Amino acid sequence: MSPATRWAVPGVAAVAGGAYLVAGLVGDDVAFGVLGLVLMLVAAGVFVLAARWSETVAGLRDRSDERINALDRSASLTAGMVVLLAVLVMFVVEIAGGEDGSPYSALGALGGVTYVASLTWLRFRR
Repeated sequence: MSPATRWAVPGVAAVAGGAYLVAGLVGDDVAFGVLGLVLMLVAAGVFVLAARWSETVAGLRDRSDERINALDRSASLTAGMVVLLAVLVMFVVEIAGGEDGSPYSALGALGGVTYVASLTWLRFRR
C-alpha cells in the first residue's frame, strides 16, 4: 500500500477539521471550530489505530480487497438511501407546516439529478 493511500482518509479528516476551524473562526464561533478540528483529528487517529487490528478498516485503507470494496459500496448505498429518505420526509414535513420546503427541496433535486447523471454515465461507460 502506498503512503498516499495509507494516509488518504486521515488526511481528508484533517483537512475537514481545518475547514471546521476556519469556518468557526470566520463565523465567530471559536468553540465550534476547535471542537470540529479536535473531533476530526481524533476520528483520523482512531481510523489509523483501528486499521492495525481490524481487517475491515485495513481493507478500507488499501482498497485491494474486492469483498471489502463490495461491503463499502453496499454500506454507501444504504447510507445514501437513508439520507435521501430523510430529505424527502423533511421536505413533506416542511410543506405540511406551511413552509416552502427549503433546503430539502434543493437537496432532493441535487440527489435526483446526480442519480440520473450517474445512471446515464454508467450506462454508456459499461
